[in-house]
Amino acid sequence: MPQAACPVPLRYDPGFERPEPGEADTTEGLVETMRGIAETTFADGGAPLRSVHAKSHGLLQGEMTVAEGLPAILAQGLFAKPGTYRVVLRFSTNPGDILDDSVSVPRGLAVKVVGVAGERLPGSEGEATQDFVLVNSPAFAAASAKQFLGNARLLARTTDRAPGAKKVLSAVLRGTEAALEAVGGKSAMLTQLGGHPNTHILGETFHSQTPYLHGPYMAKFSIAPVSPALRALTGKPIEVAGRPNALREEVAAYFAVKEACWELRVQLCTDCETMPIEDPSVPWPEKANPHLPVARITVPPQPSWDEARSRAVDLGMAFSPWHGLAAHRPLGAVNRARKPAYEMSAGFRAAHGGCPMQEPRNAAEVPI
Repeated sequence: MPQAACPVPLRYDPGFERPEPGEADTTEGLVETMRGIAETTFADGGAPLRSVHAKSHGLLQGEMTVAEGLPAILAQGLFAKPGTYRVVLRFSTNPGDILDDSVSVPRGLAVKVVGVAGERLPGSEGEATQDFVLVNSPAFAAASAKQFLGNARLLARTTDRAPGAKKVLSAVLRGTEAALEAVGGKSAMLTQLGGHPNTHILGETFHSQTPYLHGPYMAKFSIAPVSPALRALTGKPIEVAGRPNALREEVAAYFAVKEACWELRVQLCTDCETMPIEDPSVPWPEKANPHLPVARITVPPQPSWDEARSRAVDLGMAFSPWHGLAAHRPLGAVNRARKPAYEMSAGFRAAHGGCPMQEPRNAAEVPI
């Protein structure tokens, strides 16, 4: 795993984080909005779903190997020493309701690393996992927790309503977004609402979007495809007409015969002006501050989705930026607001699904 030259990172200082005006009320509003989405989908479908990223397309297990010989600024927390861990991966799409894949929206990847030792984050004491929650865009769709709440309320108003109209709107938005990108632009809102291109989910690069501690430093994370078969899928169009579960079918076809390999990468913060901590809508510049590889995730051929896996992972497992080591504490108001919202979502599924949350401590306890 070759290493590029490491930049000189800033050390974390509490002054880099600033409470938002009315942050407590915003957080409470986000919890209630997410609860409303979960209650709506449960009332309509009888199954408890995540308030966001409800639909899964691949539920997989594999291994993550931390690289040897990492420079000290990268060898922090989970990556402090070489080792191999069992991982669970969940590929998903953004809405809180289960939509036809012709409604093309941002994609997500959640990774749970199992068997992790070290000082824990508040709320994850006694656990032995490190979660990474990522989306296929480097920039978050909101600049603040308050704006995040506004976006969630918009999502809530459209949950489980007019699926046919959403298909039509998605087709229009994809055309609009394609035209915008053709002249060098991009709209996070258009892609959020259904303007994401219909491309293969396994070819995507996924980003944490929000920042985290990386030992004494600050960083964002990404997971990028590196095996040739995966890289060949980057930007590859897929046919979704008449295929409500097209992404799930494509993932299943791939893992029926092929292995996959991704790199987990770290982007260190070197300048809080161009790499802000409290505004995740600003992508951190890549040229001077590239994502540097710290680990490799390998997933062998396997069944990638069935009802048993869905019950074990979709219903029985929670993924949160706050499941993990104190060395990787989430930073910023958006992350602070996510903590109780994610806890509510997991609690709702546990209470209504008859399936307690599973937080495996070792490879033998991984349920798939």
